[in-house]
Amino acid sequence: MNWITNFVRPKIQAVLKTKKDTPDNLWHKCSGCGQLLYLKDYLEVQSVCPNCGFHGRIEPATRFKNLFNDGEYALIDLPKPKEDPLKFKDQKKYTDRLKAARAKSDFDDAISVAYGQMGNMPAVIAVQNFLFMGGSMGMAVGNGIIAAAEHAVAKKAPLVLFTAAGGARMQEGILSLMQMPRTTVAVEMVKDAGLPYVVVLTDPTTGGVTASYAMLGDIQIAEPNALICFAGPRVIKDTIREELPEGFQRSEYLFEHGMVDMIIHRHDLRGKLVQLLGLLCKQSKAA
Repeated sequence: MNWITNFVRPKIQAVLKTKKDTPDNLWHKCSGCGQLLYLKDYLEVQSVCPNCGFHGRIEPATRFKNLFNDGEYALIDLPKPKEDPLKFKDQKKYTDRLKAARAKSDFDDAISVAYGQMGNMPAVIAVQNFLFMGGSMGMAVGNGIIAAAEHAVAKKAPLVLFTAAGGARMQEGILSLMQMPRTTVAVEMVKDAGLPYVVVLTDPTTGGVTASYAMLGDIQIAEPNALICFAGPRVIKDTIREELPEGFQRSEYLFEHGMVDMIIHRHDLRGKLVQLLGLLCKQSKAA
């Protein structure tokens, strides 16, 4: 035994162990202003940049915790469709993409539904998760929205839907596009029961989602600076070969042109939803 074995090697191993045990995700870079933010502080303010106000993307569990009374809610079991019905493969198998997405998420697909109290009334909240394959609309998302609508009718509760999607899920082909009429019928079922249906459009809401249930709300709310469109601005610009207006297809542009009813900061969203649902439920009972 010598000084290298007894002294140097333990020191090196201690340094390597310390480096390995140090988390590599202590900081978050804001997509709006580029500011480096301490991740813990960033999450405590609901992923809203304190420097520029940019609204980051958040998962369903965080939405539910921030919206329901005392963060208490019950998840609704969603029907599971047949996976990979088309045996789709591009650079990867569709089944492999699903496995990779599920390894990074607490949920099985791009939508989650929960039931709980908001203020003094029950509510059903469905949240699309952009962090799961871009929130893409496939059969699982369609099933989730239908289950949310059925639960809302059964519980005589309003339905609030948070949209976030890159459009239809290409790996499911025509089956993904069939979710547009399916979800539209589900929304009408809620309205026929005299229950409020409120949509909160978050960044981004695009494609077939925008062309169906995302634009059918009794009230359309948008988070600040969210991209809301069918085809994106780059596609439109390349098609018409014209410069687009500043802020085209963002929340503020759509609000100015009557496509959304209001833009609400994430920190104020729970209070506004409680107020609106209370007014809409009273109106429904009076009718």
